[in-house]
Amino acid sequence: MADIVFTQTGYAGRVTLNRPEALNALTYDMAMALADQLRAWATDDTVRVVIIDAAGDKAFCAGGDIADLYATGRAGDFAFGQKFWRDEYRLNDQINRYTKPIVTFMQGFTMGGGVGVGCHASHRIVGETSQIAMPECGIGLVPDVGGSLILANAPGSLGAYLGLTATRMEAGNAIYCGFADHFIPQDLWNEAKAKLSASGDMTDLTAFYTTAPHATLADDRATLDPLFETQDLGTLASRLSSDPSALAQKALKAVSRNSPLAMAVTLKMLDKIKGTDLRTALAQEYRFTARAMEHGDFLEGIRAAIIDKDRAPKWGQSMDTVDEDHIQLMLSDLGDIELSFEEN
Repeated sequence: MADIVFTQTGYAGRVTLNRPEALNALTYDMAMALADQLRAWATDDTVRVVIIDAAGDKAFCAGGDIADLYATGRAGDFAFGQKFWRDEYRLNDQINRYTKPIVTFMQGFTMGGGVGVGCHASHRIVGETSQIAMPECGIGLVPDVGGSLILANAPGSLGAYLGLTATRMEAGNAIYCGFADHFIPQDLWNEAKAKLSASGDMTDLTAFYTTAPHATLADDRATLDPLFETQDLGTLASRLSSDPSALAQKALKAVSRNSPLAMAVTLKMLDKIKGTDLRTALAQEYRFTARAMEHGDFLEGIRAAIIDKDRAPKWGQSMDTVDEDHIQLMLSDLGDIELSFEEN
């Protein structure tokens, strides 16, 4: 059974992520197959719209498949990871710049690499079970796959909050924060896909749009905005520690588990890319991820979360003492291996 399935139904090119037993985690081969198929459909006049969905009820795509990244990184091979992220980011850009409508139906978990596939499309659909998150700081990475740009442009300081705490967004919050566009009840998804496939007319999808659930994060901004409005991790930690509110204490517990270096860089990065474009954000993310194995906490984060599963990572720094030179190193120019998009 193929991990990713391509078909054409009527006027729609159909893509189905097909690893439900692995929460449809995106492998390198899946990403490259998707990139190739999108290129083919771009010049196919019989395809008017692309629909991307996923098998199973639990997840659209819970992230990238990182087992190979850990194995190669531990062996001292950092080039494989750099190639993986480089080509994945080019796919994210390809989806964002696609000349035909792309509609993504994101049930269940959409995290990390799933955000890169699902949340840069022209029409992003969520439903009752949708849970979107950027949990990278928990494994020693920064929010990537272009998710950093969505976070940077989220209302108030919610981007920093979501990026550092990995809080999951239900449908209403995902729309409010810029990760999705429309809510359609999931029992109507198959009908919506069928009608869109038959006509290739995007206006047919609008009949299925329904008012999304209330965005609770809009209510939480009064507490969260002043806490997370900073580029300094130590300042943030101090604010959270001294605020007795339930929201602040929950956030403090979440950030205390994550890589201090990754969080410190994330705060700087979000401020730097706010209001820019996706390519700028991806290039900035790549500066960090290209160095994440050799100079960051990524390998230790994966060891603790995926390999040994002890949930006790030994991070290189603490929240109140992240070295500023190290932060600047992770965001500095990569020279000959800077991310480029010529192949797209």
